[in-house]
Amino acid sequence: MKRLSQKIVKTLRTKNYKISFAESCTGGLLASSITSISGSSKIFTLGMVTYSNQSKINILKVPKKIIAKYGAVSFETCLSMVKNLSKISGTNISLSITGIAGPKGGTKKKPVGLVYIGLKKGNKIVIKKYYFKNKNRNSIQKATVIKALNLILSIFK
Repeated sequence: MKRLSQKIVKTLRTKNYKISFAESCTGGLLASSITSISGSSKIFTLGMVTYSNQSKINILKVPKKIIAKYGAVSFETCLSMVKNLSKISGTNISLSITGIAGPKGGTKKKPVGLVYIGLKKGNKIVIKKYYFKNKNRNSIQKATVIKALNLILSIFK
């Protein structure tokens, strides 16, 4: 994870880009992975842990009706999170994460380990859906952060 974070900080510094995060199920782990790298203050602008539905609605301006219709863990919520984060932060790159880290809270339709990661760079938005089969909360959070870091790097390839 550290090597990926270092590579991101270096890449974004070279391009003079800024990045922001809105995290839910990872609880700030993504922001922590970036801010643990020296020089991250040059590229990292904002990190929010919008854990509750209320914070997604009040802070990130995710419409109540999206959460009511699709749920907090959905493509639609992830998309709204990343779009609004981009407006709030004004960064070149914005990333949102919403998911179910478990061990409880999953359903048949939305099992523990279901995660959505949204990435916005300029006008381009990518929403990825992942399903981590390992039901361990910590491993789901770490796996999500690794996927998010790799997703950030993939936009520069």
